[in-house]
Amino acid sequence: MLQASRKAGTRGKAAATKQAQRGSSNVFSMFEQAQIQEFKEAFSCIDQNRDGIICKSDLRETYSQLGKVSVPDEELDAMLQEGKGPINFTVFLTLFGEKLNGTDPEEAILSAFRMFDPSGKGVVSKDEFKQLLLTQADKFSQAEVEQMFALTPVDLAGDIDYKSLCYIITHGDEKEE
Repeated sequence: MLQASRKAGTRGKAAATKQAQRGSSNVFSMFEQAQIQEFKEAFSCIDQNRDGIICKSDLRETYSQLGKVSVPDEELDAMLQEGKGPINFTVFLTLFGEKLNGTDPEEAILSAFRMFDPSGKGVVSKDEFKQLLLTQADKFSQAEVEQMFALTPVDLAGDIDYKSLCYIITHGDEKEE
């Protein structure tokens, strides 16, 4: 009986893997090789049991490692349902491709920055921007603000070139490679 259930479990996992592999292979052309490598690293950090598929226990353990120990099952289930099947690396990459390319994030980010640049100079005050990050909407922690400013192009006047920052946000920091 135990042997039969093991075989059924193996067949189920094989079928799930095969279904997950049906994701678009075209997704790899959406990203640069360095970006794909970063996604692979992220995927392997989330895939806690190293079976090549992200499952609820993988997500729960990842959240736990990040200090969030009481994540509702419904939230984890909703994340997994975005993959419309087992989430292997190709599906994981596809999900990010859909999120990044479903809208034009670069233009959306630039539009948001333009609201704080009425003169249209292409810059915003670092101090004002920092204050907004610390006090408005999804508030950043001091550490998050410092981490962001470590990569942010700031001129001698203390202004942020938000077009360059937007490029870094959407394409990565060219210095990282």
